[in-house]
Amino acid sequence: MPKLPRISAAEAVRALQRLGFVVLRQKGSHVILRRADAGCAVPLHRELKVGTLAAALRQAKVSVEEFVAALR
Repeated sequence: MPKLPRISAAEAVRALQRLGFVVLRQKGSHVILRRADAGCAVPLHRELKVGTLAAALRQAKVSVEEFVAALR
């Protein structure tokens, strides 16, 4: 299993959009994304902590492998 990279929130949102997520709204410093059966909230930070990113991926029901592949 690959490790989660240290990336910005903008990169994370872009990767999730490549996986089929749509930005529903932004409230304050959080972007809310949704795909058919799952959604997640991503805080808009310059660099997301690995645990924060992992929690967002769990919410979104996306595996680490899937996410890392969408980053490229």
